[in-house]
Amino acid sequence: MLEAVKLNSNKLQLKGKDFLQLADYTTEEILYMLEVAQELKAQQKQGKPHPHLGGKVLGMIFEKSSTRTRVSFEVGMLQLGGHAIFLSSRDIQIGRGESISDTAKVLSRYVDGIMIRTFAHETVEELAEHATVPVINGLTDLQHPTQVLADLLTILENKGKLAGLKLAYVGDGNNNMAHSLMEGAAKVGMDISIASPSGYLPNGEITERAIKFGQQTGSTVTITNNPQEAVKDADVIVTDVWTSMGQEEETAKRLEAFQSYQVNAELCKLAKDDYLFLHCLPAHRGEEVTAEIIDGSHSVVFDEAENRLHAQKAILKLLLG
Repeated sequence: MLEAVKLNSNKLQLKGKDFLQLADYTTEEILYMLEVAQELKAQQKQGKPHPHLGGKVLGMIFEKSSTRTRVSFEVGMLQLGGHAIFLSSRDIQIGRGESISDTAKVLSRYVDGIMIRTFAHETVEELAEHATVPVINGLTDLQHPTQVLADLLTILENKGKLAGLKLAYVGDGNNNMAHSLMEGAAKVGMDISIASPSGYLPNGEITERAIKFGQQTGSTVTITNNPQEAVKDADVIVTDVWTSMGQEEETAKRLEAFQSYQVNAELCKLAKDDYLFLHCLPAHRGEEVTAEIIDGSHSVVFDEAENRLHAQKAILKLLLG
């Protein structure tokens, strides 16, 4: 099994690399990012300035609304000595039909990195193809790697390790959180079990990829329709909203499909006594999770939200620094 060991930073050079999905990074690189995030967090808590990105500018394109992603990247750049520019798709020419490739080429002349939060994953891939500066995926319908890096940081802080733990995800398996969690968990040696109803199972290609990662790190990837099976003996339980942005017309259908996939006290009894509960937020209390669980003693959702800042700063420092 893998251990979150101290790594030699001189061996890993990530400057100029894109951050589109965790599958693009090695186990060592992911662990190194977590190590840097811990160091930056400690420096902030100690009041030590860390202006590693003085004079650097991050352009942030938003086609989806945001709280944690926008604030964490904007504050992160400020704390690193740089600056962030908010670019709503309603205000820049991409919202009026300018091509992704032209937008990438233009922004690359102005900024040192681009973060984008959008719908289609292909948009992020095309942006990265034509940009000459690092592109960071702040969220697509397919992947949410910046959130999962923060999740891994939160688990590591609370459990002291990642390898050998079991993570259970309950809910919509065909969403960005489930996909990035599968890749991230498998890369760091965590077992992961996804419980979703038929018709909402994870993307097949991503599942196969995660299974291959798991074979390299000694972890397992399990897909099931049974939430009790997934949660049994879990160290970490994760869920997400049943209806994501852009799926609002499916709300009634999804409420019916996922009604037996709620994370509640009865389900959590099957997990280990010291399990952690994570949710990327925003949450719909009473739907995917009860208030008793998300506001209970096992919940670390606000530590997790804070860690978006520290994980994002690690990404920014390593890719732009």
